[in-house]
Amino acid sequence: MKLLFTLALLLVTPFSVYAEKSLDLKMFAQHYYTTMTATQAPNAGAKELETYLALLTDDVGSQHIPYQLDDSRTPDGKKQMRKGMSFYLGAHTLYESELLNTFIFNDSGFAIRYKNHAKGIHPQSKQPIEYTSVMMEVIEMENGKVAMIRKYHE
Repeated sequence: MKLLFTLALLLVTPFSVYAEKSLDLKMFAQHYYTTMTATQAPNAGAKELETYLALLTDDVGSQHIPYQLDDSRTPDGKKQMRKGMSFYLGAHTLYESELLNTFIFNDSGFAIRYKNHAKGIHPQSKQPIEYTSVMMEVIEMENGKVAMIRKYHE
């Protein structure tokens, strides 16, 4: 009887552990979008940036086609994103975004498609900027965190 109980326990344990760790990607995708767009707001600061970065693996990879073609993941990927995003924090005087679509790919990732409109002053050139674009971000997940971000313009 003990043997049967032990075998049953061994069979059930991996499934219950998996069930506890399963992630609702639809909800995560919405949270990711909300958190990411908060970093683009005119009043965005370190708090919004760190909340977003907390969703990412330390070695996150980021690719922004056609501007950034390298999709390498490096041990300091999150650190590099922090540096790059910090440079642009607060550059917008206006930022609006609308989530258009969410696509879920089993438990390995998701894509979000959104339209955004921004105005501001470029922090390096000090020139006014304004743009409207439709973007798609394809996100690959690893252990409940964002491991790869691929951004595409429509």
